[in-house]
Amino acid sequence: MSTGRPNIPGRRFFLRATGIQLALPVLDSLLPTALRSTLALTALSAQSKTVRPMRMVAIGNAFGFYAPFFFPKRTGPDFDTPHLLEPLAPHKKEISILSGLDHGVKGGHFAVHSFLSGIRQVDAKGMPDGNISMDQRAAETVGGSTRFPSLTIGSEDGLHGGCMMCWTRSGTRVTPIQGPRELFRKLFVNESESDQVRTRDSLGLQGSILDAVNADAKSLKNHLASSDQRKLDEYFTSVRDVEKSLELRRKWSAVPKPDATIPEPQNAGLVTDIPVLYDLMALALQTDSSRIATLEIAGGFEAAVLGVRKEYHGLSHHGQVEESIGLLVKLERYQTEQFARFLAKMKSINDGDGSLLDHTMVLFGSGMGNGNAHTNLNLPIILAGGGFQHGAAHDFPVSGPNRQPLSNLFLSMLQRFGVEQKRFALSTGALRGF
Repeated sequence: MSTGRPNIPGRRFFLRATGIQLALPVLDSLLPTALRSTLALTALSAQSKTVRPMRMVAIGNAFGFYAPFFFPKRTGPDFDTPHLLEPLAPHKKEISILSGLDHGVKGGHFAVHSFLSGIRQVDAKGMPDGNISMDQRAAETVGGSTRFPSLTIGSEDGLHGGCMMCWTRSGTRVTPIQGPRELFRKLFVNESESDQVRTRDSLGLQGSILDAVNADAKSLKNHLASSDQRKLDEYFTSVRDVEKSLELRRKWSAVPKPDATIPEPQNAGLVTDIPVLYDLMALALQTDSSRIATLEIAGGFEAAVLGVRKEYHGLSHHGQVEESIGLLVKLERYQTEQFARFLAKMKSINDGDGSLLDHTMVLFGSGMGNGNAHTNLNLPIILAGGGFQHGAAHDFPVSGPNRQPLSNLFLSMLQRFGVEQKRFALSTGALRGF
């Protein structure tokens, strides 16, 4: 006999509408009596605990890492730390080294931009979610919970415009914040009252312009061929992205920013700026200004600051020349040293029942597998924190029926972040064996 009560979903209750999925709190009236009693008991022990949000950080460079000095020769929990991983030795229990993963793409430098999306931009049109990157997919679920749904940091200088890691659902590159001074001001400097008034007026005007453009475009659509209608649909998607951004800016325009605990930094060049950018990223996560941050390391990397008189990109094409490899590894070692420093910083910040690192997934790697050969296979990947079971090096099959794409790891990360989906890019499921 029917009780009139809906079946209880395995994980959560949802209200669903077209394109919308809204998670609901546990509703007593929808629960069986036995389960209601169990929840009442467990709630007593949980009252003193504050649930901390999951965060996500991704760091990528454009030229990869010299594989013989990056991947451990001994896998499993007793993995060794080659020269590039030596700075990470104090964090072995908090990291996983992953080899054998990639997106199966080709194109050398022109495919590096697929690092976080799994899809080259030229191949995105046939994909249901385009070439949206992992960070932006996660940011879609954050909404207005933080001032900045995500922070994209990097440089547009250098070969092919840098890494170009972050992409929206409409295929638009997310323009990076290009220096610590700009990032600091974005996070901590409030507008004056008169500036806030002008901002609100400007946002209102822009919103009305978008409404007018949308109305005109929808009217026009009725007179277009099907191919042009598809182009217009892509335009509508871009407009919706702008509308969401405007609405978020309206919400936060009058809310004071947190106080800064460090003085405003000056831009000194990417190499010198990297540790400052890492510190600001940690502050952004700690103050809940954002829960998602990415850092692109590519153009503007001044090798001379580290005593290397040859250009970074040229050294990545080392031609197996020992001297060039040595100089290249020096530049790469600096990056792993700064990454290790960032992990130490995250571990030192208390965050509820753990550290900030415990509640932050940190991806470090590159969309380039072998810069000398221009291949995008077997990408160098490190994952830290985020509550995963770490402390081992994993060597996944590079071919055959057990091969898994890097997108499987991204799907696992998105699910850990709270994104309710079963696929991402060309994933075949969550990453097995990890």
